[in-house]
Amino acid sequence: MATKHPHGDADPSTSPPPPPSRRPRGFASASTPAAPPPPGRRRGEREREREKERTKLRERQRRAITSRMLAGLRQHGNFPLPARADMNDVLAALARAAGWTVHPDGTTFLSSPQPSLPPPAQFQGAFQATSLETPVFTNSLNSYAIGTPIDSQASALQTDDSLSPSSLDSVVVAEQSIKNESYGNSSSANSLNCMGSDQLLRASAVWAGDFTKTPYIPVYASLSMGIINCYCQLVDPEAVRAELRHLKSLNVDGVVVDCWWGIVEAWTPQKYEWSGYRDLFGIIKEFKLKVQVVLSFHGSGECGSGGVLIALPRWVIEIAQENQDIFFTDREGRRNTECLSWGIDKERVLRGRTGIEVYFDFMRSFHMEFRSLSEEGLISAIEVGLGASGELRYPSCPEKMGWRYPGIGEFQCYDRYMQKNLRQSALTRGHLFWARGPDNAGYYNSRSHETGFFCDGGDYDSYYGRFFLNWYSGILIDHVDQVLSLATLAFDGAAIVVKIPSIYWWYRTASHAAELTAGFYNPTNRDGYSPVFRMLKKHSIILKVVCYGPEFTVQENDEAFADPEGLTWQVMNAAWDHGLSVSVESALPCLDVDMYSRILDTAKPRNDPDRHHLSFFAYRQRTPFLLQRDVCFSELETFVKCMHGEATQNFVD
Repeated sequence: MATKHPHGDADPSTSPPPPPSRRPRGFASASTPAAPPPPGRRRGEREREREKERTKLRERQRRAITSRMLAGLRQHGNFPLPARADMNDVLAALARAAGWTVHPDGTTFLSSPQPSLPPPAQFQGAFQATSLETPVFTNSLNSYAIGTPIDSQASALQTDDSLSPSSLDSVVVAEQSIKNESYGNSSSANSLNCMGSDQLLRASAVWAGDFTKTPYIPVYASLSMGIINCYCQLVDPEAVRAELRHLKSLNVDGVVVDCWWGIVEAWTPQKYEWSGYRDLFGIIKEFKLKVQVVLSFHGSGECGSGGVLIALPRWVIEIAQENQDIFFTDREGRRNTECLSWGIDKERVLRGRTGIEVYFDFMRSFHMEFRSLSEEGLISAIEVGLGASGELRYPSCPEKMGWRYPGIGEFQCYDRYMQKNLRQSALTRGHLFWARGPDNAGYYNSRSHETGFFCDGGDYDSYYGRFFLNWYSGILIDHVDQVLSLATLAFDGAAIVVKIPSIYWWYRTASHAAELTAGFYNPTNRDGYSPVFRMLKKHSIILKVVCYGPEFTVQENDEAFADPEGLTWQVMNAAWDHGLSVSVESALPCLDVDMYSRILDTAKPRNDPDRHHLSFFAYRQRTPFLLQRDVCFSELETFVKCMHGEATQNFVD
């Protein structure tokens, strides 16, 4: 029998079945197109994607609600919640407030009952005061949730000296008085007459307490801008002496002096004229007062002496006539000439120098001119201007462009240098079509809910929105890092101060639109201040926070959804968490007791377990107001004593 070759054709009747076909791999798989899924499967995938988006939206809404609840408990309930609190922290804080003991492992049990304090003698017989350890605490918390000042809701209250005067859990509220009486905020006219009859009761209650042996907080008062003219000459030395003599009688620690770039280096690059400031510092030295210097690299809309507008140096304006892109620019192409764009920080467009080099040369000239005064201790701190109005922010809300409160402002990133940077960032990310500013962010006076970018669920939280806002805020942080790196080098160990703005309108919305346009990426689902504070901590900076008065509190029908107290709470606690020293500057005149009380409560939070307090307080009020001795002179004097830890009497004797 003939033998068949192993590779020859086999008999079909006796050959084994062929092996099952396998899915091609590698390049072979690419050449074989996959069969399209059936229509039912495609519909199921689309429905799952929609459900994922709905779930994300619900999660964002839940986080926003949780964030507002935590902020309200921290602010109005004075609960010591950590920055990243969860529901366990909230339950533990509520249980402790109700008298329960909560261990770190979660073990919870009712503490032994504490004897309740009797009501004050003057209140007995009229009505029964209710302790905050009773269920009325919940109603009290709800009644104050809108942030209305305590004195506008109760006619009589008593504070616990061991706690902060304005915290809710330090107040014993008379329920009957809340229902029957109320006090409105005092007007400026009444405040100019010092204390009216309607304020006497409130003053004795709000200011009750002993401030002796509390931390010593230095108090500084600002000198007016007009004392130095555009030729850097001291205008009226005798008027300055009279002003300093009055401030010295108030026992303030020092004064705040603005040194304007547009005056010192006004005419020629790198030619600095300090004569007027040298004379001024000599007079201040006579009165043994400290000086905080503000290096102002911006222009001012206010007028100095002789009606002279303080603008940027003339040689900078000449450069701008040929290259207007050195200024911040909005979407319509309008230039803001208040300060230089951060896009030229590394561009040699200022007569051969970059923006950072111009700032460094100015700071080095100041240090060389007044080094002896710094060594003597006359100059206690140097504040470096980093943006519009000397604050760390974009000029997103310029009044000369038509902005009015509470407009959300506009992004300021449309000069060619910022656009070049944005294009490079988008290219690095791999999405060149993202190299643009948002086209649905509204205008200066828009409301957040009127725009497609800032409304709830808007594009600010999309992939593109997150990319753009990260880039926009990143430019701000890079500017801070570069300027402060050279400032610490120029000033050689001197205390350096940076001022953070208070963009409090639209704070109670999800997007925080006004903060976003100003450069702080701080929506409800993100902490936008911690990255900035980490950079400030890197350079050992003192943070200055702007403080507002009682009229700038949360109102029930507030169309701007403003919350200055909530913003101040977030900023100060985030700064303390990062180990920064914090100071406060008053943005408005201190015209009544409420303002002084709020400042003291912010400066010395007596119920803070970490014993934080301010490093100093700056009274940013023009001195003609301070020179009027009949305008709450005694109240201001007592306030300074309280800040120094010297006052033992009530505000009103």
